[in-house]
Amino acid sequence: MQKSLYFAPPAKNEPVLTYKKGSPERERLIRAIDWARSHVIEVPMIINGKEVRTDKKIELHPPHDHQHLLGHYFRGDESHVKDAIDAALRAREKWANMSWKQRASIFLRAAGLISGPYRARINAATMLGQSKSVHQAEIDSACELADFLRFNVQYMTEIFNEQPESDELRWNRTEQRALEGFVFALTPFNFTAIAGNLPSAPAMMGNTVVWKASNTQIYAARIIMEIFMEAGLPDGVINLVYVSGPVAGNVIFSHPDFAGIHFTGSTSVFQNIWKEIGNNISKYKSYPRIVGETGGKNFVLVHETANATQVATALTRGAFEYQGQKCSAVSRAYIPDNMWDEVLCEIKCDMDTMKMGPVEDFSNFLNAVIDEASFDKLSGFIDRAKEDKEVEIIHGGTYDKSKGYFIEPTIILTKDPHYITMEEELFGSILTIYIYDHTKFEETIDLVDKTSIYALTGSIFSKDRYVIEHVMKKLEHAAGNFYINDKPTGAVVNQQPFGGARGSGTNDKAGSKLNLLRWVSPRTIKECFLPPESYKYPFMEE
Repeated sequence: MQKSLYFAPPAKNEPVLTYKKGSPERERLIRAIDWARSHVIEVPMIINGKEVRTDKKIELHPPHDHQHLLGHYFRGDESHVKDAIDAALRAREKWANMSWKQRASIFLRAAGLISGPYRARINAATMLGQSKSVHQAEIDSACELADFLRFNVQYMTEIFNEQPESDELRWNRTEQRALEGFVFALTPFNFTAIAGNLPSAPAMMGNTVVWKASNTQIYAARIIMEIFMEAGLPDGVINLVYVSGPVAGNVIFSHPDFAGIHFTGSTSVFQNIWKEIGNNISKYKSYPRIVGETGGKNFVLVHETANATQVATALTRGAFEYQGQKCSAVSRAYIPDNMWDEVLCEIKCDMDTMKMGPVEDFSNFLNAVIDEASFDKLSGFIDRAKEDKEVEIIHGGTYDKSKGYFIEPTIILTKDPHYITMEEELFGSILTIYIYDHTKFEETIDLVDKTSIYALTGSIFSKDRYVIEHVMKKLEHAAGNFYINDKPTGAVVNQQPFGGARGSGTNDKAGSKLNLLRWVSPRTIKECFLPPESYKYPFMEE
């Protein structure tokens, strides 16, 4: 049978639905939420395509209503990690040898399921399990996850089509091979899209994967896995386990077939993983790929030419959407003294109308933080700020966990640009503002650059194009995603590939071709049509 060249359907960003009153998508979502709240489900691990249950059942609760039971997941141990690795290795050869067109079809079908019949279910699960508002769930679990899958297929085809130059006597080719071994995907709680992308991106390139989901994202992770399996993902290609981090690490990082890790999470965890891999480097068949996006201490730098209303909106949205639990969330801002009063007035207008409560009430802008540990950490920083003479809480400062883990959006004003909440990642709804002398803008740029170990996102607000260009150059390494007159959150696949450097990760840019290149190992092939028949070169002639 003659084989033809194929081109995948062109990728387009999934439109974000509005969920206005009376809209069909709103009605479908409400029904999905009602069903999820009225059913207690079981969430088994998936190893080699089979459901795996244990005698350790862990309860799942909405962060905004921690007395309500959504279901149980089954906690695994080292034996389940070993089973997952074995399943991945058994599936590897057949999966890696499958035509890229067949792998593409699986993940394109998965994208269609996410944006179509599964849309309400995966949004409802993200809302209830991770306490996300309807808009935050829609842009995450429906749109971004579908975008990752569709655009990654497009990038995959582009990678396979990139070939070196040849001539009439030589045919040079590049073959992209899957890595030799298995990939470990370690995913966070805050984005369902990231939880789906981290295992699927390596799998799309022909790798098989062991996936450990965050305990506080398992409720939606189970739907991602269900979608992949319905889309036709073969058994053993992605194996989903629910174990503790140390249990997974003890088995995975000492295994000779460990080929790479795709990670999103805290900087400290990632650094410990890197050390562990380094300690075990002589055990591996190859040097593992280490791809990680970690923390951020993201900034907004305001110049005196900025628009105060636009600055205020960027701060309130950028700092408090999804309770500040985004890697990209604004947590430190630098505002000139000669426009502070105007900005403060605008901020207060926003904050006074901002509602907080359960996700089932669509009028709430904020919901609960993810769990009690996060609540205790954030409330501790708030209590410290209340007692510190160097700072002033100008909004918020209250918290309550009697019903759910609610932290009131809190704004701290500091006189010290190196105050702890200006430097340490909090991952919650706390914004710290430093008012600088408008005549010392240059010194403030240096402060922005040197205050934090992170370099994930940041933005400059100014109407002066010379200032914008100057700040971009001075802060060249301060943010992997840099924004001009916009909040530094909300990166879109294929529009703003996401990732940072310094303490924020390896900057391999999720949502771009760069990331997929990390999951293949190229082989260069040269074919000579007329091989030489003598060792002699022309210069050797007498």
